[in-house]
Amino acid sequence: MLAADPGASIAGIAAEAGVDRRTVYRRFASREELLAAIYDSRLTAIEQAIEDARLREAPVTVALHRYVENIITVNRTWPVDLTRMLTDDNIHDRRDAAVREVDTFLERATDEGLLRPGLPKGWASALLPQLMHLVSRQLPELSPGQAADVVVDTLLHGLGAP
Repeated sequence: MLAADPGASIAGIAAEAGVDRRTVYRRFASREELLAAIYDSRLTAIEQAIEDARLREAPVTVALHRYVENIITVNRTWPVDLTRMLTDDNIHDRRDAAVREVDTFLERATDEGLLRPGLPKGWASALLPQLMHLVSRQLPELSPGQAADVVVDTLLHGLGAP
Protein backbone atom coordinates (compact mmCIF):
# COMPACT_ATOMS: atom_id res chain seq x y z
CA MET A 1 0.00 0.00 0.00
CA LEU A 2 2.78 2.44 0.88
CA ALA A 3 4.46 1.71 -2.45
CA ALA A 4 1.34 2.88 -4.27
CA ASP A 5 0.53 5.70 -1.83
CA PRO A 6 3.48 6.87 0.30
CA GLY A 7 1.14 9.28 2.09
CA ALA A 8 -1.26 6.55 3.22
CA SER A 9 -2.75 7.13 6.64
CA ILE A 10 -2.48 4.77 9.60
CA ALA A 11 -6.22 4.14 9.26
CA GLY A 12 -5.76 3.20 5.60
CA ILE A 13 -2.76 0.99 6.36
CA ALA A 14 -4.68 -0.74 9.16
CA ALA A 15 -7.70 -1.29 6.92
CA GLU A 16 -5.50 -2.76 4.19
CA ALA A 17 -3.91 -5.09 6.76
CA GLY A 18 -7.35 -6.08 8.06
CA VAL A 19 -6.79 -4.74 11.57
CA ASP A 20 -8.12 -1.85 13.59
CA ARG A 21 -5.96 1.29 13.61
CA ARG A 22 -5.74 0.99 17.41
CA THR A 23 -3.92 -2.31 16.87
CA VAL A 24 -1.34 -0.50 14.75
CA TYR A 25 -1.01 2.29 17.34
CA ARG A 26 -0.42 -0.27 20.11
CA ARG A 27 2.67 -1.39 18.26
CA PHE A 28 3.75 1.94 16.73
CA ALA A 29 3.36 5.28 18.48
CA SER A 30 3.20 7.22 15.21
CA ARG A 31 3.07 6.88 11.45
CA GLU A 32 6.75 7.84 11.34
CA GLU A 33 7.62 5.01 13.73
CA LEU A 34 5.71 2.54 11.52
CA LEU A 35 7.52 3.82 8.43
CA ALA A 36 10.87 3.57 10.19
CA ALA A 37 10.13 -0.07 11.07
CA ILE A 38 9.17 -0.83 7.46
CA TYR A 39 12.29 0.83 6.08
CA ASP A 40 14.46 -0.90 8.66
CA SER A 41 12.98 -4.26 7.67
CA ARG A 42 13.59 -3.57 3.98
CA LEU A 43 17.17 -2.51 4.62
CA THR A 44 17.80 -5.57 6.80
CA ALA A 45 16.45 -7.76 3.98
CA ILE A 46 18.79 -6.02 1.51
CA GLU A 47 21.77 -6.57 3.81
CA GLN A 48 20.84 -10.25 4.15
CA ALA A 49 20.44 -10.55 0.36
CA ILE A 50 23.94 -9.16 -0.14
CA GLU A 51 25.42 -11.44 2.50
CA ASP A 52 23.63 -14.49 1.07
CA ALA A 53 24.94 -13.72 -2.43
CA ARG A 54 28.54 -14.01 -1.15
CA LEU A 55 29.66 -11.22 -3.47
CA ARG A 56 33.29 -11.45 -2.34
CA GLU A 57 33.70 -15.24 -2.35
CA ALA A 58 31.37 -16.87 -4.87
CA PRO A 59 32.18 -17.06 -8.57
CA VAL A 60 31.08 -13.78 -10.15
CA THR A 61 28.31 -15.22 -12.32
CA VAL A 62 26.87 -17.22 -9.42
CA ALA A 63 27.07 -14.25 -7.03
CA LEU A 64 25.49 -11.90 -9.58
CA HIS A 65 22.52 -14.17 -10.22
CA ARG A 66 22.05 -14.92 -6.51
CA TYR A 67 22.23 -11.20 -5.62
CA VAL A 68 19.72 -10.22 -8.32
CA GLU A 69 17.33 -13.01 -7.36
CA ASN A 70 17.55 -12.03 -3.69
CA ILE A 71 16.98 -8.34 -4.37
CA ILE A 72 14.01 -9.07 -6.62
CA THR A 73 12.51 -10.99 -3.70
CA VAL A 74 13.20 -8.02 -1.41
CA ASN A 75 11.66 -5.61 -3.91
CA ARG A 76 8.52 -7.70 -4.12
CA THR A 77 8.29 -8.26 -0.37
CA TRP A 78 9.10 -4.68 0.65
CA PRO A 79 8.00 -2.49 -2.31
CA VAL A 80 8.85 0.80 -0.62
CA ASP A 81 11.54 3.30 -1.54
CA LEU A 82 14.27 3.86 1.05
CA THR A 83 15.07 7.38 -0.13
CA ARG A 84 12.43 8.86 2.19
CA MET A 85 14.42 7.60 5.17
CA LEU A 86 17.86 8.76 4.07
CA THR A 87 17.71 11.71 6.45
CA ASP A 88 18.16 9.15 9.25
CA ASP A 89 21.94 8.84 9.65
CA ASN A 90 21.80 5.17 10.63
CA ILE A 91 19.65 4.24 7.61
CA HIS A 92 21.85 6.38 5.35
CA ASP A 93 25.05 4.74 6.62
CA ARG A 94 23.64 1.23 6.27
CA ARG A 95 22.41 1.95 2.76
CA ASP A 96 25.76 3.44 1.77
CA ALA A 97 27.56 0.34 3.09
CA ALA A 98 25.29 -1.89 1.01
CA VAL A 99 25.88 0.24 -2.09
CA ARG A 100 29.66 0.10 -1.55
CA GLU A 101 29.54 -3.67 -1.24
CA VAL A 102 27.69 -4.00 -4.56
CA ASP A 103 29.94 -1.42 -6.25
CA THR A 104 33.01 -3.39 -5.15
CA PHE A 105 31.43 -6.55 -6.55
CA LEU A 106 30.67 -4.86 -9.88
CA GLU A 107 34.31 -3.71 -10.07
CA ARG A 108 35.32 -7.33 -9.48
CA ALA A 109 32.93 -8.42 -12.25
CA THR A 110 34.60 -5.92 -14.59
CA ASP A 111 38.12 -6.99 -13.56
CA GLU A 112 37.21 -10.63 -14.21
CA GLY A 113 35.82 -9.80 -17.67
CA LEU A 114 32.13 -10.32 -16.98
CA LEU A 115 31.31 -6.65 -17.50
CA ARG A 116 32.74 -4.51 -20.27
CA PRO A 117 35.49 -2.10 -19.16
CA GLY A 118 35.41 1.51 -20.26
CA LEU A 119 31.78 2.24 -19.40
CA PRO A 120 31.09 5.55 -17.67
CA LYS A 121 31.98 5.37 -13.98
CA GLY A 122 29.09 4.03 -11.95
CA TRP A 123 27.06 3.00 -15.01
CA ALA A 124 26.61 -0.65 -13.97
CA SER A 125 25.88 0.46 -10.40
CA ALA A 126 23.12 2.74 -11.67
CA LEU A 127 21.71 0.32 -14.23
CA LEU A 128 21.48 -2.85 -12.13
CA PRO A 129 19.04 -1.52 -9.49
CA GLN A 130 16.86 -0.02 -12.23
CA LEU A 131 16.68 -3.36 -14.04
CA MET A 132 15.81 -5.17 -10.80
CA HIS A 133 13.13 -2.60 -9.95
CA LEU A 134 11.68 -2.81 -13.45
CA VAL A 135 11.45 -6.60 -13.54
CA SER A 136 9.99 -6.66 -10.02
CA ARG A 137 7.15 -4.39 -11.11
CA GLN A 138 6.65 -5.22 -14.78
CA LEU A 139 7.03 -9.02 -14.73
CA PRO A 140 5.34 -10.19 -11.51
CA GLU A 141 4.39 -13.49 -13.12
CA LEU A 142 8.05 -14.56 -13.22
CA SER A 143 9.57 -16.33 -10.25
CA PRO A 144 12.51 -14.51 -8.65
CA GLY A 145 14.88 -16.93 -10.41
CA GLN A 146 13.28 -16.35 -13.81
CA ALA A 147 13.25 -12.61 -13.22
CA ALA A 148 16.93 -12.76 -12.26
CA ASP A 149 17.62 -14.58 -15.54
CA VAL A 150 16.06 -11.65 -17.45
CA VAL A 151 18.00 -9.03 -15.48
CA VAL A 152 21.37 -10.81 -15.70
CA ASP A 153 20.94 -11.51 -19.41
CA THR A 154 19.99 -7.87 -20.07
CA LEU A 155 22.89 -6.58 -17.97
CA LEU A 156 25.46 -8.84 -19.59
CA HIS A 157 24.19 -8.90 -23.18
CA GLY A 158 22.06 -5.78 -23.58
CA LEU A 159 19.20 -5.62 -26.00
CA GLY A 160 21.15 -5.85 -29.24
CA ALA A 161 20.97 -8.90 -31.48
CA PRO A 162 23.78 -11.42 -30.94
